[in-house]
Amino acid sequence: MNSQADPSGNLRKMQTRLEDVAHYTLKLDDTPIDMNALIGKSIRLSFDGTINCIACGQLTKKSFGQGFCYPCFRDAPQASECIIRPELCRAHEGEARDMGWAEEHCLVEQIVYLARSSAVKVGITRASQMPTRWIDQGATDAIVFARVPNRYTAGLVEVAMKEHLTDRTNWQRMLKNEVIDVDLVARKTSLIDTLDADLRQFIDTDDTVCAIEYPVERYPEKVKSVGFDKHAEIEGCLAGIKGQYLIFDDNRVLNVRKHNGYRVSLAV
Repeated sequence: MNSQADPSGNLRKMQTRLEDVAHYTLKLDDTPIDMNALIGKSIRLSFDGTINCIACGQLTKKSFGQGFCYPCFRDAPQASECIIRPELCRAHEGEARDMGWAEEHCLVEQIVYLARSSAVKVGITRASQMPTRWIDQGATDAIVFARVPNRYTAGLVEVAMKEHLTDRTNWQRMLKNEVIDVDLVARKTSLIDTLDADLRQFIDTDDTVCAIEYPVERYPEKVKSVGFDKHAEIEGCLAGIKGQYLIFDDNRVLNVRKHNGYRVSLAV
């Protein structure tokens, strides 16, 4: 490992694109790193103790909500309550922490989807975020359930679906590649009539299933989560990547997105 050439920068979630397999790029400052090319190689990630807020850039001793300083976690539009509970969004009524941000993120077409991993999960994302959102969650495949005009309406559909489906991914089972055997098209069809008539109008008629393969040489038998709050250096042979997790060949996993804003260097 040549430390003189080690790229460094603040972590952000890995950028993805869907090819034959999901492809991951980690950007450290202005340096893009092809993470798929590192699978099977020994890598070392070193945390220098610096955390910068992903919203304002200020130093923070502790990260809140996957990358914010406390003031931004409290006030920034990216950390609004409707990010977690979209049914609480009020941008369509002209109320938001930042209406300019809301117009770009809440008042645009939203997708309600069904994604398959350890269970069938319901979720929402902006139309522009497919299939990135599905890759980030480690879905084996996914299907569009409904297309709606804003985040609030997406939240209403999601709330209705949560009576029948989970809205969370079991990340340990996802990383062990324990996938439920279910037909997404059939599940979508069975759920349509559970919606009220005013929401059924948004059902998407395209039943195309997006299948996703991940660059993993070996899945962990047991999952041991590691992070920079306890380990300044994380080193090992990279066995694969799924979701936003780096999987090492000794069953350790690192959630990159959880460490948004942490300043690290990467050595190979």
